[in-house]
Amino acid sequence: MEDNSLEVILYDKPGHLIRRLQQIATTVFLEETAGFDTTPVQYGALAAVRAHPGIDQLRVAQAIGFDRNTISGVVERLEAKGLVSRETGTDRRTKLLYLTEAGKALLQQMYPGTERAQDRMLTGLTKAEKAAFVKMLKRVVDANNEVSRVPVSAPPRRG
Repeated sequence: MEDNSLEVILYDKPGHLIRRLQQIATTVFLEETAGFDTTPVQYGALAAVRAHPGIDQLRVAQAIGFDRNTISGVVERLEAKGLVSRETGTDRRTKLLYLTEAGKALLQQMYPGTERAQDRMLTGLTKAEKAAFVKMLKRVVDANNEVSRVPVSAPPRRG
């Protein structure tokens, strides 16, 4: 390696840029949703429960790409906040998750801020570039899903 500049070594590398964009995305999300006391992971878990009422904790983890230990604490905090309820499943070991009325209201109240955050995360791109960037991100993420520590898998559809 002849050029020791940070551009060559670090600044132009996808891994570094993806990590920086994740930092930016988290900061922007927290700014746009300030006052709701909800992290991006908690929001993702609430969204998964909203999309799949009666989903179990393991499937929430699989749906949003988090390990079962992390999601366990997330669900406990959401339950303590009164945003989700747990009901015993048919095998007694499984706990099924449902949004409470407070959880439904929180998601609705947060929605405008989360949409602003999504737009702000891609500041510097035109509308067409944002759509193309998201399409490419999805393609890269899908192509590499199985090498993730926690591959994302969609919950089974009901009925």
